[in-house]
Order: sequence, then C-alpha cells, then structure tokens
Amino acid sequence: RREPGSRMAPAVAMAWRAAPRLAARLALGRRGIASCIDPSVGLTEDQKEFQKVALDFAAKEMAPYMAEWDEKEIFPVETMRKAAQLGFGGIYVKPDVGGSGLSRLDTSIIFEALSTGCTSTTAYMSIHNMCVWMIDTFGSEEQRRKFCPSLCSMEKFASYCLTEPGSGSDAASLLTSAQRKGDTYILNGSKAFISGGGDTDVYVVMCRTGGPGPKGISCLVVEKGTPGLSFGKKERKVGWNSQPTRAVIFEDCAVPVGNRLGAEGQGFSIAMQGLNGGRINIASCSLGAAHASVLLAQEHLTVRKQFGEPLANNQYLQFGLAEMATRLVAARLMVRNAARALQDGRQDAAVLCSMAKLFATDECFLICNRALQMHGGYGYLKDYAVQQFVRDIRVHQILEGTNEVMRMIVARNLLQG
Repeated sequence: RREPGSRMAPAVAMAWRAAPRLAARLALGRRGIASCIDPSVGLTEDQKEFQKVALDFAAKEMAPYMAEWDEKEIFPVETMRKAAQLGFGGIYVKPDVGGSGLSRLDTSIIFEALSTGCTSTTAYMSIHNMCVWMIDTFGSEEQRRKFCPSLCSMEKFASYCLTEPGSGSDAASLLTSAQRKGDTYILNGSKAFISGGGDTDVYVVMCRTGGPGPKGISCLVVEKGTPGLSFGKKERKVGWNSQPTRAVIFEDCAVPVGNRLGAEGQGFSIAMQGLNGGRINIASCSLGAAHASVLLAQEHLTVRKQFGEPLANNQYLQFGLAEMATRLVAARLMVRNAARALQDGRQDAAVLCSMAKLFATDECFLICNRALQMHGGYGYLKDYAVQQFVRDIRVHQILEGTNEVMRMIVARNLLQG
C-alpha cells in the first residue's frame, strides 16, 4: 500500500480516484445513470444491507489499491482477511463451522459489489468460497470441523485443482492418479492454472482412483507442506495479477484417506456441483466490473470535450452507453435467476448456471471493452481503471468451463429434452 504522504502524478491520481468514487456512488444509490442499472432493485432489505457493506468495503479497502496490486502482483492477504471478518470468507457455508449461511443470490450480490473494487481479488475470493462450500457440503463432520473454520476466517486460503496440462475442457480425462496404500493415497500428477497455487494452504484436488472416465475420479484435500507437493513457476498473465497462478505438482505425495471428500468415484460429481456455483460467482464478478465500467464511461463522456462540446452530446456515444446499460441489466437478471434456481435445487439449475455464465461473461466483456473505447487513447493507459477491468474480466470467458463448453451444455439440454 502507498505510504502516507506519498504523491501520485495528478493525471494518475485523477484516473484512479474514479474507481472508489464510483463505488461510493453505487453505495449511495445516486440518481441518473445509476438509476436504470441500480443493482439494488428487487432486493430485500437484508440483501441491500449486504450489498452496501460489500460496496463500502470495495470502495475503501480495494479500489484505492487495485492498480498497485495489479502492477506489483500483490496477493492482498490482509485485505481478504478483513473481508472475512465481514463474513465474506464462507458466504454460503453453514454457520456452525464459521460460515455466513447465506443464499446463492446473496452471494452473487456480494461478489458483484466487491468486484467493483477489484475484480481479480474478488474472483479469487469466489474460488476460495467454492472450495470451502465443497468441504462443508461433502466432507464428514470431522473434515468440516478441521478445515472450514480457518478457511471461513481466511486464516488459511484454498485452491481448486481440476485442470491439468492435458485436460482442460475435457476434465473427465484427467490423469493425476491416487493409488491407495493402506490408510493413504499416493498422489502423482500435476494441475495447471491453479489460482492461489503456492500461496494457499489447502488444495481441493480431483484425481483418478479408478478406471477411465468420470466415475473413476475422487476428491482429496491436500494440505500445504505435505511431502511430495510442490509448485511450478508463477505464471505471467494478462490480468488477474493480484492472485498468483502456478502449476501444482504431486510426486509420490502421501495424503491420508481421511482427507477424501465423499466416496471413491464421487469426485467428478463434487467438482461439477462446485462449478455450478462457481459459474454464478464468476459471472457475478463480471457484473461488478461491467457496472463500474459503465459508470467510468458515463463520467468520461460527461467531462471530456471534443469539437467544442462534451462527448455526452454525441448521439452515437449516447446509443452505445444505452446498449451497455441494457446488456448489463439483462446479464444481471439472468445471473440472479440462475442463482435462485441453484439455491432452490431446481432440475434445470445446472443449465441455467451455464447460460448465465455464458451470457454474462460475454456481455460484460463487451461492456468493459466498449467503455475502454469510449475513453479513446486514455482508455489504453494503465493510469485509467477501465483497462484493468478489461484485462481482469477477459479470462472469465475461459475459466469455470469455457463459454464454448457452456454452449455445449445448453445445446445438449435442448436436444435431449
């Protein structure tokens, strides 16, 4: 963090002050452009309070530092622990192990709000929350009591390990093996693109304990420091720089059988159920980035003059801003509908989560990219927040299942229906 009394160049300070100011505007429910895209519309009083707390936290604890975290690749552990004190470390985890016990819709609202402050950091927090939920839901009482309290407080952090160098979209073909020997599994293989890898404490790992295909996959919880667990180099990424990404490597890594979640062969089902929520979470992070970008564009069009008048007087740009706002509201409605379906356990929940992830991440990237275009050359400078939203949000169309896979899931549901 910047030391008290240090000074930024005036142009840089002006550009980056916009992010916390915009988050504060959201929290206050300001009229104008915020009215037609107001994220609090239709929420209960409790949900509006969760949202306000998250927006305030985003404005004060995240937005002022998001550029520095990105530039210096800082994993903001202490900031996330502050967020955990507000209940954001285990949002949809049961309260008896330290969770907040909130709904999937509540969770979506919170992640959307936090993402206005720093999309990259919020996205990691969403993955962490997914991991804690998997342990809480599929773990034994002993496992829940052992792992969840320290994860909910973010004293410890978690990573989700499914993707491998040779199995991305085809997750059921994973090769990481776990051979049982008495009371332990001997784990061999590697995982790729793991958020938090090397810096986190708990790894929820999908591995092969049986034959080929999804029914041969089990889920193990591997703790940092276990002999045979190591990590690759820190990846250099376009965005998401406030969270480290590394390969996770297992070489004769001995894991107690007591660290297996569920039964042998249940791992793929556990992974997919986790991802249904993960898709809602990452779509919600996209909504926050897009919302902030709409407001950044609105402010820029208002203050920037060309040809003797504000850009806001240009009808082409007015129409573009209107389209951005419309896409944002449509995406938000789809995400919240899917969140309700998942919470209610509806039969169509999985496909609705895929539809929401597909639509929201595609549309929100278009919104952020259009906002950058409206900034002209300024939008391409790292002094301006809009470019970081573009870089951080791009990967959302790839992870938690690529958007091509989301289309396959939706099409399969329609053709088999």
